[in-house]
Amino acid sequence: MILAVMAGCKASTDFTGTWKNEQAESGDIQTILVTALTSRVNVRQTAEDDLAAALQTMGYKTVKSLDVMPPKFTETKELNKEALFAKIEETGADAILTVALIHEETENRYAPGSTPYAPMRFGYYGNFWGYYNAWYPALTATGYYEEDKIYFIETNLYDATTQELLWSGQSQTYNPGSLSRFSKEFATVVVSEMEKAGVLPKLDPNDLASDRENAN
Repeated sequence: MILAVMAGCKASTDFTGTWKNEQAESGDIQTILVTALTSRVNVRQTAEDDLAAALQTMGYKTVKSLDVMPPKFTETKELNKEALFAKIEETGADAILTVALIHEETENRYAPGSTPYAPMRFGYYGNFWGYYNAWYPALTATGYYEEDKIYFIETNLYDATTQELLWSGQSQTYNPGSLSRFSKEFATVVVSEMEKAGVLPKLDPNDLASDRENAN
């Protein structure tokens, strides 16, 4: 039972590789534009909402791309570079965080129907019916195939001014289940990875207040 609970609590998202631009400075980031690269509005909104919320717990200000670049803005097949960067500049963002589903796979695996032998089942040996009733369903059950969904997601952090890539990570998510549950979990894992890499350290509210006073 304990193992089952632990397995259920384990994050279904794992990073398979990350890269950090050691030559770039990311210490001045305070505002981040979050954008999910998908045409599905509900997915885009959910992902951006949860990523923004996770970043805010680290002290960062956030702007969601859906708020400044609605679906109609990207309906054309050819994007207007000048219009895009004009919108980004209006947000006042220091960095741009992009999330994209780059690949999707389906795996089938066979689950046998038999139950492994366990001495604790001796309690059912007292009479024929107890033994028969306990083992017959398990031993006569046929196996079946289970389908696993695997999503490969790439997350990039760019400098909003220079467009330079600051950090990149590729992750795998297994059987994400509901969009809302997956999105919250993914956002937490992504932000944690960037914090561990030192790209987006947790901001001190006192430092932010001091920066605002100096700016004024």
